[in-house]
Order: sequence, then structure tokens, then C-alpha cells
Amino acid sequence: MFKKFVPSTDIAGQTPVKTSVQRSIRASVLSQWKIEPETLEVIWPKKETLIHVKCREHISIYTVHGEPIAFQHFDGPVYPTLRILHKYPYILPKVQIDRGAIRFLLAGAPMMCPGLTSRGGYLPPPDAALPAGAPVAIHAEGKEHAVGIGITKLGTEEIRKVNKGVGVETATYLGDDLWAVKAL
Repeated sequence: MFKKFVPSTDIAGQTPVKTSVQRSIRASVLSQWKIEPETLEVIWPKKETLIHVKCREHISIYTVHGEPIAFQHFDGPVYPTLRILHKYPYILPKVQIDRGAIRFLLAGAPMMCPGLTSRGGYLPPPDAALPAGAPVAIHAEGKEHAVGIGITKLGTEEIRKVNKGVGVETATYLGDDLWAVKAL
């Protein structure tokens, strides 16, 4: 999504978000992320204005004081930025890729099922299985912080059974153009 993102040309405009829309975004964030309202208040205080940055290809970036805190594609799930995920690593469910898949992830490639099911990979246990379309934090074997954020293309149990094809579509990753933008 942000492989070739140039703020000077890809941003169509910035507008403050109405209070009623902010409430609906806040409610969807609380339902999609594993986050307490108090923690969300630290990231995005209720009294602060949320700015909607409209970008090409129907991408919306939400900022507070110029710092990107979340993004959304069309009306899909609201993803936190990697910087927010590094501060609060528990807000998205975790999947992990093996060492061999790291270079592909850092080039923006989707994560294939074998990289998630191999010895260095990790998927949530069956009692905490994720459905298709769930936003996830992509961790890498041997690394402390998440290296990407994506959305599952298959349920985690289905990824285990099929073990071929795309398992997680990458939305943003360490070193892409959204990571390079510290303020908008």
C-alpha cells in the first residue's frame, strides 16, 4: 500500500474530522484493536482534533498533531501505523514469519503460508484462531518488534491446512514510505 508513497504528490487534501465521525472511528478502533479506552486516550485524546489525510487509491491516513496514528483503505479495517504498534505491541494479534521470509517482507511482498507454518513461524493456537480479513502484526523470527502489518487472506486454521499460497497480505512494513513519514 505504501511501497511508493510520496507525500508531496500522493496527498489530495487534509481535513479535520467531524466529532460524530471521530466517535464512529474511535468505536471501530476499539472493536478492531485489542486496546483499552484509556490507552486509546493516550494515543488519541478525545479533545484533540483528528485530521483525515486523503491519499491516492482511496487510502486515508489519520493524524493527531501531524503524527500519523492510523490508516484505512476504502472502508476496510483501521490499521495502526507501525510506530504506534511499536509503542503498544499488544493491540493487534501476532503472526510470525521465519528468517527466510524477512527479505521478502521488507520488499513489500505478501506473506506466504509456508513462511508462517514453518519452524520459525507462528500462528495463534486453534482456540485463538483468527478469521480471514483480520488485521495482524507481522513479527519476524529473532526480532523484538513487528516488522509489518497485514490482513489475513485465509483463516489461521486454513493457513495451517492449505500451507500454500498467500496467507497474509502486507499493508505496511518497516522501511516503506509510510514508515519514513514522521509527520504530515
